[in-house]
Amino acid sequence: MFGENVIMNTYGRFPMMLEKGEGMFVYDTEGNKYLDFVAGIAVNCLGHGNKKLAKAIGAQAEKMIHCSNLYWNKPQVEAAEMLVNNSAFDKVFFCNSGAEAIEGSLKLSRKFAKKNGTEKFEIITMLHSFHGRTYGAVSATGQEKYQKDFAPLLPGIKHVPFNDFEALKNTVTDLTCAILIEPIQGEGGIKPAEKEYLKKVRQLCDEKGILLVFDEIQCGVGRMGYLFAHEYYGVTPDIIALAKGLAGGVPIGAILAKNNVAEAFAPGDHASTFGGNALATSAAKVVLDELINNHLIENAKIQGEYLTQKLNELKEKYDCIKEVRGFGLLQGIELSIPVADMINKCMKDGLLLVNAGTHVIRFVPPLIVTKENIMEALNILEQNILTI
Repeated sequence: MFGENVIMNTYGRFPMMLEKGEGMFVYDTEGNKYLDFVAGIAVNCLGHGNKKLAKAIGAQAEKMIHCSNLYWNKPQVEAAEMLVNNSAFDKVFFCNSGAEAIEGSLKLSRKFAKKNGTEKFEIITMLHSFHGRTYGAVSATGQEKYQKDFAPLLPGIKHVPFNDFEALKNTVTDLTCAILIEPIQGEGGIKPAEKEYLKKVRQLCDEKGILLVFDEIQCGVGRMGYLFAHEYYGVTPDIIALAKGLAGGVPIGAILAKNNVAEAFAPGDHASTFGGNALATSAAKVVLDELINNHLIENAKIQGEYLTQKLNELKEKYDCIKEVRGFGLLQGIELSIPVADMINKCMKDGLLLVNAGTHVIRFVPPLIVTKENIMEALNILEQNILTI
């Protein structure tokens, strides 16, 4: 028994309780040590126990944790400035999670259409996508298993096959206000968008007056070796949703938009009590500083290339590995068998991994990962592949 008697049964949890972490490693209450290639599912980008992050959080907690957004707070403004000054966007809205960032992006898209005198409201998203668990986000998600038993869902959302431009083009109508895409589908199996596809989508949106929205919740914030995932593709959307790694483990989400889009929101259109509080944005400032000024993005790119190389070497050796997918430190291997047993075996050998669907093992380590960490992880994985 762990917390079954007091926690709602919404996760299939492993029978272990984590207690602390140091760098790339976490420890359970039994003293067992694990190499962490889950990182809170792409959240703990600075690893565990980062001194700069802990110091900033502690110092801010002593000053002020929270005040209403009826007032300005300095860390919020400074974190927003860091995002704006290092992106193609002009304005930021802070919230508390990826799902909230998606909800706000959906609202902003529809409000923008109304402000511009149109009746557009339809939003097109991709099959096999994942955008979150709240009603708007789960309605946008292109996987029925997440929507089961929650109907009726948010109306006006259509789903089309990923990377199929003709299907998307044929689904667009005069009522389409936005197209929502993950540059790399995370929960859908680590499936990257094709560069030419995204360029065609951008052109289509420009021609039709449709907003292009990117969900960079998992693939953004340095994970692909760029501050933002769309930089890898050379395609700039009108809105992006961020979360996960943005504050290194402190709950946060953000919407970034260009001025002409952001101005659609007026006071009262959208809000978040805790969004952009001083504690969370102090943490975000540390993460952004490490990414931008202390070579963390460069490390993600270098280690991501090394991870790709080593995963492909494993693929050449073992027929059970069907495909290696992804970029940077968001990668996956598709196996010919379900991966749950493999993940359990690796955990017993001191390696934490997470799936992305039934047949894909996902690799989303902290961005501080080294070649030595990668080799240790893949050695453990290989030893368990040999037992198949």
